[in-house]
Amino acid sequence: MEIVIALFFSTLRQAAPLLLTSLGGLFSERSGVVNIALEGMILFGAAAAAITVNRIEVATGGLEAFWIPWVGLLAGATVGGLVGLVHAIASIKYRADQIVSGTAINIAALGAPSIVLQVLYNNTSTSQEVQNRLPNVDLGPSSVSILVIFAFLLVPVVWWVLFKTPWGLRLRAVGEHPEAAETMGVNVIRMRYTAVILSGVLAGIAGAYLSIGFLNQFIRAMSAGAGFIALAALIFGKWHPFGVLGATLLFGFAQALAIQLQGGDILPATIVQALPFILTMLVLAGFIGRSRPPAAVGKPYDK
Repeated sequence: MEIVIALFFSTLRQAAPLLLTSLGGLFSERSGVVNIALEGMILFGAAAAAITVNRIEVATGGLEAFWIPWVGLLAGATVGGLVGLVHAIASIKYRADQIVSGTAINIAALGAPSIVLQVLYNNTSTSQEVQNRLPNVDLGPSSVSILVIFAFLLVPVVWWVLFKTPWGLRLRAVGEHPEAAETMGVNVIRMRYTAVILSGVLAGIAGAYLSIGFLNQFIRAMSAGAGFIALAALIFGKWHPFGVLGATLLFGFAQALAIQLQGGDILPATIVQALPFILTMLVLAGFIGRSRPPAAVGKPYDK
């Protein structure tokens, strides 16, 4: 029974960053912009959060205060949003290939934080550990970061925004038929900018969860493909908030199971570590042809 409980809570912890990132990608792709840069946005957000908290601690002589990790979270969300703005400018204003723009951001996310780490900590792989982490919430026999609770509560909120508000109707119209939406008075460009920046904010929050919620420092490439798994969850979930929830729980379970199996003799270690990615490939192979994306996704809009 203890193993089941541990696996359950581990699934929640592993699913949370995937869920936050997928919901961010949902806004972007529902507006018609492919956001393959989610992986890079997570890394930039994680680095910003951990470094901000560490710099505050250094400046205050190791002060421990409840507000410090929240400033780090704000920094992660802000940097994620700024990276989203870069992707939006390249994809919307300059009509660059959205895949190429996203790939460039992902590559930059592997190099740019290392430069900052070298300047601040004289190494290119990790920041210093922080004392002020995001608080945990007790849930019976275990506890989870407050951002885990936030991620799951965000699902019905996103559903309501997308399907029950005029803004959500406009967003979906922009992703399906931007020309028709424009004739009805919808500012297609503004909607797409807003959606892509919002996707960056949520991915940045996911990164902050990794560096100051789940762990207590930034580690180079610590997202370990979470942005790409989140994209797979978006496809598997058919661009719907509750579908995304189910998909991220499935992938989170695969990651949690891989952690539980590590150190055992059931499967070779390499196969255990590859389980989440094997599941991702199987899901994409089985569902990518049957999931219908927004009709205008990936297509630049010329007003």
